[in-house]
Amino acid sequence: MLAQMPRGLPSANSVRSSIRQEKPMSPLKPPERSARKAKEKKGTFWGTEVAEVLHWHGWELGKEFTKHLSLKNVHVKTQKLSYRPPATRFFITVFPQPIVLSPGMSLTLPIIFRPLEKKEYEDSICFEKPEGEFSVALRATLPRHKLLFPDTIQLPLCAVHDFTEASFPLCNVGDLITLFNWETPSPFHLTPVSGMLEPGSECVVKVTFQPQMALVYDAVAVCWFGDNEEQKRTIKLRAIAKYPRLLVRVPGELCEDVEPGDFRDVLCFGSVAVGTTVERQVEICNPSVDPLFLDLFGTCHSDTAKPAILRPRHLSWYRTNMARGLTFYPPDILSSMLREGKLQMDDNRALKLPPQVPEDTPPEEYPYIDPMTEYFHDGITSDLTIFPPHVSVSVREFDFGCCVRLQEVEPLPLCLTNHTKGKITVTWICRPESPFRVTPETCDIPPLKSTAFRLVFHPSQLNTLYAAELEGFAFYKVLRHYSNIEEDSTMCPSWCLTIRLRGHTFEADRQHFIPHYVLDSPKVFPAVGPNTNTYRSVLLWNVGTSPITFCMNQDTCPSVLVKPCSGYVAPGAHQIFLLSTQPADMATHQHILSLQLNSYPKYTQEIPLRSSGESLLLLLEGDGNLYFKPTCVGTSTTRTYTIKNCTRLPMHFKWKIQESDSKVLSVKPATGVIQPNEALAQAWTFTPGEETKYLLRSWVSVWRAQGSSAPEFPKSTRYTLRVIGEGALGTIMAQEEQLDLGNVLVGGLQSCDLVLLNNGTCSLNYILHVEQIITGPCDPEEVLSDPLALELDHYKGMIPARSKAVVQATVSPARQLHYTWAMSYTISTPKARDPANTVGKQQALCCVVATGVYPSVCVTDVCAAGSARGISKLHLWRLFALETLNQYLERDPTSAELTYRVPTRHSVCPVPPVHTPVLLDFNFGAAPIEAEPSVVILMLENNGVVPVEWAFLFPSDQKIDVEHWAENTEFNPSELHQMRVQDNQLFSVSPKSGRLFPGQEQTVQLSHRHDFIGTDRLPVLLKVSHGREILLNFIGVTVEREQRYVHFTSTKHLFTPIAIGSSSPPKQIYELYNGGSMAVAYEIQLDSMMKIQEENFQHPVFVCLNPRGEILPGTTSHIEWVFSPLEARTYSVDVPIHILEGDSALITFQGIGYDPHVMGETAQFDQVLSPSVTPGSSKLTVPGQTAFLSQHRICLGNIPVYSKSSRLVFLNNASESEAVVFAWHVGTSNASEMLQIVPEMGVVQPGESTHCILTLQASGNACFYNVDLVCEVVMQQPLAKYEEALQEWEAEKQRQTVEFTITEQDLGAESNLKQRARSSSDSSAEGKLAKSPAVTRQCRTLPPIKNLLAPNPPVSRSQRRHLIDHEASRLWARPEPPKSHLLHLGVTARSHSMDDFLSNFCSERPTFFLCRHLQETVGDKAVDRRKDGGGVSTDPVLLALVGSSEQEMQVVTDLLTAVIRGLLEDTQFHQAVSRSLTEPMPYFHQFWTAESAKHQGRTRSPGGSSRASPSPAPCAKDEPGEEEEERQEECEMSLVTSPRAAGEEPPDSLRDVLHQEQLREEKETITSLHFGLSRLPAFGNLLELVLENTLQNIMVEASRGEVVLTARPRVIALPPSSAQRGISPATPGHPASLLCTAGPGPSLPTEGKEAEGYPQIVLST
Repeated sequence: MLAQMPRGLPSANSVRSSIRQEKPMSPLKPPERSARKAKEKKGTFWGTEVAEVLHWHGWELGKEFTKHLSLKNVHVKTQKLSYRPPATRFFITVFPQPIVLSPGMSLTLPIIFRPLEKKEYEDSICFEKPEGEFSVALRATLPRHKLLFPDTIQLPLCAVHDFTEASFPLCNVGDLITLFNWETPSPFHLTPVSGMLEPGSECVVKVTFQPQMALVYDAVAVCWFGDNEEQKRTIKLRAIAKYPRLLVRVPGELCEDVEPGDFRDVLCFGSVAVGTTVERQVEICNPSVDPLFLDLFGTCHSDTAKPAILRPRHLSWYRTNMARGLTFYPPDILSSMLREGKLQMDDNRALKLPPQVPEDTPPEEYPYIDPMTEYFHDGITSDLTIFPPHVSVSVREFDFGCCVRLQEVEPLPLCLTNHTKGKITVTWICRPESPFRVTPETCDIPPLKSTAFRLVFHPSQLNTLYAAELEGFAFYKVLRHYSNIEEDSTMCPSWCLTIRLRGHTFEADRQHFIPHYVLDSPKVFPAVGPNTNTYRSVLLWNVGTSPITFCMNQDTCPSVLVKPCSGYVAPGAHQIFLLSTQPADMATHQHILSLQLNSYPKYTQEIPLRSSGESLLLLLEGDGNLYFKPTCVGTSTTRTYTIKNCTRLPMHFKWKIQESDSKVLSVKPATGVIQPNEALAQAWTFTPGEETKYLLRSWVSVWRAQGSSAPEFPKSTRYTLRVIGEGALGTIMAQEEQLDLGNVLVGGLQSCDLVLLNNGTCSLNYILHVEQIITGPCDPEEVLSDPLALELDHYKGMIPARSKAVVQATVSPARQLHYTWAMSYTISTPKARDPANTVGKQQALCCVVATGVYPSVCVTDVCAAGSARGISKLHLWRLFALETLNQYLERDPTSAELTYRVPTRHSVCPVPPVHTPVLLDFNFGAAPIEAEPSVVILMLENNGVVPVEWAFLFPSDQKIDVEHWAENTEFNPSELHQMRVQDNQLFSVSPKSGRLFPGQEQTVQLSHRHDFIGTDRLPVLLKVSHGREILLNFIGVTVEREQRYVHFTSTKHLFTPIAIGSSSPPKQIYELYNGGSMAVAYEIQLDSMMKIQEENFQHPVFVCLNPRGEILPGTTSHIEWVFSPLEARTYSVDVPIHILEGDSALITFQGIGYDPHVMGETAQFDQVLSPSVTPGSSKLTVPGQTAFLSQHRICLGNIPVYSKSSRLVFLNNASESEAVVFAWHVGTSNASEMLQIVPEMGVVQPGESTHCILTLQASGNACFYNVDLVCEVVMQQPLAKYEEALQEWEAEKQRQTVEFTITEQDLGAESNLKQRARSSSDSSAEGKLAKSPAVTRQCRTLPPIKNLLAPNPPVSRSQRRHLIDHEASRLWARPEPPKSHLLHLGVTARSHSMDDFLSNFCSERPTFFLCRHLQETVGDKAVDRRKDGGGVSTDPVLLALVGSSEQEMQVVTDLLTAVIRGLLEDTQFHQAVSRSLTEPMPYFHQFWTAESAKHQGRTRSPGGSSRASPSPAPCAKDEPGEEEEERQEECEMSLVTSPRAAGEEPPDSLRDVLHQEQLREEKETITSLHFGLSRLPAFGNLLELVLENTLQNIMVEASRGEVVLTARPRVIALPPSSAQRGISPATPGHPASLLCTAGPGPSLPTEGKEAEGYPQIVLST
């Protein structure tokens, strides 16, 4: 039997709420600002880390752009690689050479890009390694539009006519503002369709998929973007749409006949006995969001009835035939019509009527029907139906009510009507145990006729609820046998007729079953438009143990349709009610449904609901006003404008812009759909064409989307938008007109921010232009071809109105010159109506100024320690050529020196090649073998303006490490020598490298070890990163211990130039340094100088004043020379210098004579020393030094002869716990005899300082003074211990000298003792010592005392040290003094004759004091010293007499004889001499002698009268006894001559007369003394001493903090006193002259006015 199940409700387990699952998208990370700002990706290739790509952005034609490719060794082994340059000529790099990278080291490779065309370039640079090759891509791109989004979007699975959504980010990773527009195929839709993105910004694009057919969709959406949307990029949209389907599950075990792995959709009943019934359950689940109609069909055969088998294609043909109205005819009639040609078949074999002429309309197809519409519009629940029914039922629901009499229930009538043109058969299906039945069960109904049936109810028990659902199947009778079907397409499935029946048997006094249920009902219907259906569902869940019957009374609420209206719910089951209503207007309607349960009025549940219609309501932002900010003419402004759907339903919209406004105003998207309560942002673009204000209007129309129940022609609503904008013009200015970057390292990078201001009312798009100007000491034409040294991070941009923009400028100067970059701008107007005016005129903006500098370092100080500590600083300055070194460091580096800007291992040779033409010697001097290392400490200072990195690179530091098999084993002698020096570490530098900031200082210690005899040399490269390279030749000499050696630093010596015609040429100094351990005697051969003298008319051009002498070990001797030129030319002489028992040398002495009248002021040869040779730093100390001088060099400058100059030096003790003992050593130089330093020795307590006064008394001869004073400093505590141990040693030595024991065994030891004594330094003490093992005394003597001498050097140091220790253990060695530190104080000056001094330095004359009384004394001592020493006189007169003839000497003798004879005969000269001897003296008694005092007393007291005279002060030359004797004689004389001595009192008048006479004589005496005293040399010397001591005391007190020199003076006023202003009467022993004398001196400043009669005292604290 053919049957079709009804298309009914969805499953009870279906979900009411909307559920959409979306596949998670892969996130796209937007760039931080732009792609250029993103960090370059790096890769590692066989241990070498390098960037994979180098990008060039923002480049311009005709310029060079340099980027640096960094290679870093991240491996633990040394990496070796080479590279090939780029293939094209647009990318340039340095010439290829091998690269060696140590672990952790990096190398920067510059790559220059030179574009010639406005296009994109691409190349690569290839690197080769033993393991393989790798390359780095080089790309230069133009500013472009670039959008980033995924390539593919996979949307979730979607049902047909449903929709799913997904989203993805759209990022603008380009350099420009980008407009985009999407083209999307159906059924996909992207929102927003168009828009604008700023560089670095992003937006989220939503993809909506709404399929209409069940297919696999693979579509491509195109994104058009760019200025004119000329570029495109695609995205693949993939989705799968399926029809709503059901999930069928058969619970229980599998059938035995079904193998594992087969389908589960097999309903197995197993073995069933005849006459029995077996039931099985099938679970059907609807997993979709829509209700589904389920068609259950099958075919049953019996012995007599064998219908045709019903298949799915028959259902498809049936629906098509029903849409065409052909299903009301039975199959036999349709077959006949088909045979007769009244019907035809279409392509799907469905039936159709023959086409009429003309064929204007195609045949009808079965339409898509909304499931809810089809469900409710069945003609029963609703009066509406989609297709007319074939068989209708009069009533679908029957209620038998209360049936207490079980056997007397009245049946209910049922009427069926056949609406078809054929006979149908109706068969009712009733279960045997069911109390409800339909009679008759089978009946035929003729065409277009009705038949009545009866419904019978037979309950079985009282107080019970009954309910059932009966099904009947109606079908054409002709379908009973398959032979009646001629064509399959004519088959028609059966129609299912369903009726519901209920009743109960509860007695009147019995309560019905109490229902236990859960009712889940909504409160509000979903919003719809007016006259549109809206649906809701209600869930009734039976949670009790008894069934529940329900009945929904629709009469109480006819506006709501409910389906089903009645039925029952089994225990634990649930029932879903579908509700439908159609609001007629926008008002809110209240609906109350009445649900009766268990056929009992008390069990009635009311369900309240509300519904309302939604009108079209669109909300425009800003009350329909859109304001654009003022926009520059020729540009566009885009802003978002939001429209919001304020309803709960989607609506369509469309914008309309007037044709005249279309060039000024545009909107994207112009059309689309707005979802419920969605705010849609739209991009509006305003492009003004002129400078004016705009008022524009636009309209938007909205309407509701059409649905199956919506009206055919929807109504639309129109809204108006007012657009207000303004076209404007503007200019750009810089916040700073000139930006000075100061000093920038050449080749380095310096960045700054340029702030651009837009003070106008509109945003401006700008384009920046840069012009470079280079000034300084350079060739202007040469620098014109230099590439632009300034790079901007962007040359194009936009500045909003009344705001600022920051442009980062990076400066990289290529020369040490002054750079000026003039920056200008142009306004970009790409939207200008005239294409020729897209760029405005170029206008000046600002300028950037910078100065390219190289890193600079200099040596500011030097000191020595170890074996070189005896070398003065000035000598060290010359040994290391530090002045020349500083000059070289100040120059610009050559291009070859910048081959390696930083220290790099670049060679495989033992002696790496150098790239610098500069070579200097660093001479460490000489010292004996096994002596302390010669240590020289340099003070490096960054005298530049940028940080500097320096390094001392030994040859091993520049050599690339290679495998042993690759090394060259053949070395030349120079290479072998360098390898020996480096392997034994004879030279060392600590630290070898460092970094100094501007003005920062650092000490560097250089040392030379004296381990091997001979001269050691080592080339060391001084490398200043990004600066100079200077090759330093380290030289050190080691001599034998007993070798006499003088270290000659050079074979040439240049004297200071001397003016010709000078009457007194100065003495000059040539230094000889004894680098050995033995005293050295030298002798200078004068034959060559005598030859020069003969060639210059017997004039002594070169004169050596001390051609012979001795130099102590480790000291420097000064050889005095006089260079006296006759002509303005260069003199040269080769002088042999012989060293007794040593090596001699031939030194070339040169001198330059110049004419001062010709050279004038350009002759600056009067300088004592160059400023670079006299560094001012005094903080440089050697390790372990605790005391230091306040200054280490004193330059007295140019001084006159016979002058006296003093300086104050402080010795500071930095130790906080130990005192130091110091002693000054003036040296053996002749000039040092003119120097005095007080005190010469002393003790400085911890943390304190002491002052030393240095005095130079210039001789009468012009001379260069260059004296090195040495202050030996030793700690006091170790010195005390040494002295105590030395006393014990000497006492024991004395005892052992007089006490000894001789035994028979030691008689033969005397010869050995004498031999050992001769080899000792102390033979007199140790000659008497003998070591005897046999001792006759009870007390054993101490071991003999001996000065240890180092034995002959053995093969190794360990053996030598072992012998020394063994010898020391046998002998009691002399205590070694504690180690001392030598502090050098250099004193330099140049004395000039008085005539030369007054002619050249006349303004400086008052600043010097001349010791006139010392002229003869100093001259006599000098003459005596020269006679004793065998030297040559430096007096110019004597020098002239030496070279004069006998006739000339006779003339001089006659002249001097006449002058002396005339003086002896001159009486006036005699009187002047007598007056000078008897000239009265002042109260300064220390000048008086006893003889002059007695003589003056006698001459001033005639007649036996005596006046009180100043009592002489004790003089160092007078004995105490003589003073007392003189005083006693004066007292006796006064007693004899005084009237009081006779016991008589003189009268008052006589006393007054005598007193007045005495005052008058004393006043005359004082007046005469005052004028005569100033002319005495002794007075001037005393005055100078008083002032000098006063100033020295003030300075010492100020250094100790006792006096503050900068304090404000205070004035103290004293009361008036005439006695203090006048002269008090003299008293015996206290003359009045002592009370009124005012010594010379400067007056102290006072503050305010002095009160009359009140003296003032000025105090300063």
